[in-house]
Amino acid sequence: MTLIRWLLSLLFIVQMYLAMAVLALVFAPWALFSRKGAYVAMHSYCAWVIFTARLLCGLRSEVRGTPPEGECVIAAKHQSFLDIILIFHAVPRGKFIMKRELIYTPFLGQYALRIGCVPVDRGKRGAAITRMKADVAKGAAEPGQLIIYPQGTRVAPGEKRPYKVGTGLLYEQLGQPCQPVATNVGVFWPKRGILRKPGVAVVEFLAPIAPGLPVAEFMKQLETEVETQSSRLMAEVGFKL
Repeated sequence: MTLIRWLLSLLFIVQMYLAMAVLALVFAPWALFSRKGAYVAMHSYCAWVIFTARLLCGLRSEVRGTPPEGECVIAAKHQSFLDIILIFHAVPRGKFIMKRELIYTPFLGQYALRIGCVPVDRGKRGAAITRMKADVAKGAAEPGQLIIYPQGTRVAPGEKRPYKVGTGLLYEQLGQPCQPVATNVGVFWPKRGILRKPGVAVVEFLAPIAPGLPVAEFMKQLETEVETQSSRLMAEVGFKL
């Protein structure tokens, strides 16, 4: 059974990346002239990944809470590629704070720039934060939900990583509500490896944090809410911290 699941997981991964290329090319003429076309392409891709994960791997998806429709910052727990798919698919106009090197990824990079994602250089902490704030300010004219991962990278279930202050500085600068998001997806779709496990992967949109809090207070509240609820979601499916 484990071998069969591994082979089906491999098939899922291969077709997932093939589908990315096919959809990117099919929608390219529309996406080139319309941001809406890029969004339709990317939402279609997310729907395909969600469907095939269930079909081939027995991995179902659930979105809890109320995804935002207006402009806001979404600060999410990041465990694997699946939480990117689920969060983006749940909101109408998502755009990410992303590592600059990702813009050179075929198809993905070009579409990310088309929808207004903000590439950020990695470097010294102060310089990176200053650049990130400037880049976000430049992209402020593009309406949507700005998605950021406060820990800056994928964090496997049970692993501890600090929350970076850049999220708080963006929250302060933009003056928008922040929607925390918890998840358990890493239990089923690991940070590394091929095997995708059957079960119910959840992303949960928590109550928004209103603008206006001091950065330190905001960061403490954000980390407490996201980590507490993510731990509950993981415990719900049998993961022991």
